Amino acid sequence: MTDFETVKDRGPRKQSREARRVQLIEATLETIAARGYARVTLLEVAQAAGLSHGLVNFHFASKEKLLEETLTHLAEEYRGNWQRYLAQAGEDPGAQLAALILAEYDPVAASPMRIAAWCAFLGEAQVRPLYQARFQTNDEAYVALLESVVAALLARHGLPGHAPRIARAIRLVTLGCWLDSVTLTDPYAITEARATSLTAARAFFPDEPALALEIT
Repeated sequence: MTDFETVKDRGPRKQSREARRVQLIEATLETIAARGYARVTLLEVAQAAGLSHGLVNFHFASKEKLLEETLTHLAEEYRGNWQRYLAQAGEDPGAQLAALILAEYDPVAASPMRIAAWCAFLGEAQVRPLYQARFQTNDEAYVALLESVVAALLARHGLPGHAPRIARAIRLVTLGCWLDSVTLTDPYAITEARATSLTAARAFFPDEPALALEIT
């Protein structure tokens, strides 16, 4: 069962406006993953959602508006996901770094369908300033937090290092694992991807026990 099917089959037959909106966004994600960004049409989204074409037009005046709101939904979901993991980690910077890494491999937020959609939007960002602005806004808070966590760990362990560069290196390993999940013909398991990111973090902080999770 796909993420979209889970959403579509939930709740009463007559859904609220917001529920319909989310249903159509999930159908858009499914369509992007299956056919690519350029081939998305309102008709195909309607068919994927099991709704009429007119209902799509009622909620979203154009394909561009639908895609913009889909990206906004993804960005808000991503931010809410890492914030939730972070809140569970408490105040310890080691636990916080581990939580931020684990959040990147949440089974819903990092599903192949969503990663494929992220990649599609990233490919359009250079020619669509609105997309680029959305990515920058979404990244700024996360990057600032990650850098502060890394800086706290460097200070705690008495290690030399450039916090922004270390934070970037950890982030790029995660991005590479995300790309592997949608480009390799036989991608490795999400547990292996998680362990890879944790291994990268532990390379900088070998004595941090919170980062030993799942590393074999």
